Parts: sequence; C-alpha cells; structure tokens
Amino acid sequence: MPVEAVMDMPRCLRPRFSVVIPVLSEEAGIDAVVDHARVVGYGQDVEIVVVDGDPAGATLGALSRPGVTGLVAPAGRASQQNAGAAAAGGEILLFLHADTRLPAGAFEAAAAALDGGAALGAFSLAIRSGHPWLRLVAAGASLRSRLFSLPYGDQAFFLRREVFCALGGFPDIPLMEDVALVRRVRRAGGRVAILPGRVVTSARRYEAEGVYRATARNLCLLALYGLGVSPGRLARHYPPLSRAGRGRDD
Repeated sequence: MPVEAVMDMPRCLRPRFSVVIPVLSEEAGIDAVVDHARVVGYGQDVEIVVVDGDPAGATLGALSRPGVTGLVAPAGRASQQNAGAAAAGGEILLFLHADTRLPAGAFEAAAAALDGGAALGAFSLAIRSGHPWLRLVAAGASLRSRLFSLPYGDQAFFLRREVFCALGGFPDIPLMEDVALVRRVRRAGGRVAILPGRVVTSARRYEAEGVYRATARNLCLLALYGLGVSPGRLARHYPPLSRAGRGRDD
C-alpha cells in the first residue's frame, strides 16, 4: 500500500496495530511467526506485514497463511522495516524479528505504555536457551534497557505511526539502526518505556558463532559505535547468519 494511501485512510478504517516482520531465509518458520503474532493479538485489531530481504522472495513464497501483507525490499533491517512501515496501515507499529516471540498481553501492554506518554517502547528480554551465560546476557540486556533507556531491536520496538514518521523512520544504515532510532527519540525529548513482560528470542546466532565470542563481539560493536565508528565498518564484523545457522533453534 503506498504511503499516501495509508496517510489518507480514515482513522476508523485503520487497524490498531501493524506488526512488521523483516525476514531473510526464514522459509521454515514464517508460518509459525505469523500464527504466534495472531494468537498473542487475539481479540485485537492486528495487521501483519512481512518484508522479505531476498529479491526472489523465498520466504514470501513459503508463507501459506492468508491475510498477510507481503513485500520485498532491499536486504537490511532498516530498509526492510521502513518499507514495512510504509506499507502498513496501523496506528501503532510493532517491529518483530522473526526469531522473537512476544509475551501474552503484548499488544494491550504496548498500547497502555504509549497512552501513558511513552514515545517508544520495548519489552524485557529472555533468550531461548538453557545456557547459564545466556541467562546472564538476557538479564544484563534488560537491566541496560531500564537503566539507560537503550533497548535493542530484538526486544520488539513499538511506537505510534506519527512518531515513527516524525523521526524519519530507522536510519538507513547497515547496523545499529535500532540504537540510532532510540537516540533520535531521546534527542527529541521522548520517553522510552521498557515493559516487564519478556520477549523470548532465539539463541541461534550465539550457538552458531559461539556464546562467548558472540557476546564479546556485540559489546565491542556497541562500544565502537558509541565512539563514532561508522556502521558500515562495523557491519563487516557482523555478517548475516547463514541458512544453516538460521535453522538452529530450541
């Protein structure tokens, strides 16, 4: 749907929520992600938009659930999420990674946070793994989010459409687009809400790359970005997960 069509749509005809799901090589699990979003959003007016970063649209080709808006965009979370937001009609945008699952009541909690004055919100984090180190990583991420108002994209960002548009969407950079968007919100004086409900994200990248190595790399990338190193340079050290790695999950 063109941006102009979305903006001209009468408010009474818009869905309350649009869930934007950026995907790449997620053929095996895309139906499960859509089913999950619909179950959590049962009773809510929820639109689902799947944005494939594969020019051939392989994940869209594997999607068998009806009533889903599907489109192809240049690969990269920023590009894909911006394209999904432009095609979405919802008053509230929620960005959901394909390997992340929302807590029960997520949509009601998100709406309450925004109604309470938050400009952007996200959930606390859990990682789907029995590894004790990853439990510490998730607890640390949730603590960091609360102390510094700095959630990451795998914590399911949500915000009102008009705020997203006023911020210019996600910066078109190959890495750290989530951190950059949060910075824009904070520079504009907006409040970032971290909800107690936990999203559960996959440990597949940690398992594919090594738990300690991936943790150290992530911390180094964040520190270097904070010191002004360009996302383009940083992205060289954060390659896309292989198809084999994407297939790993608990």
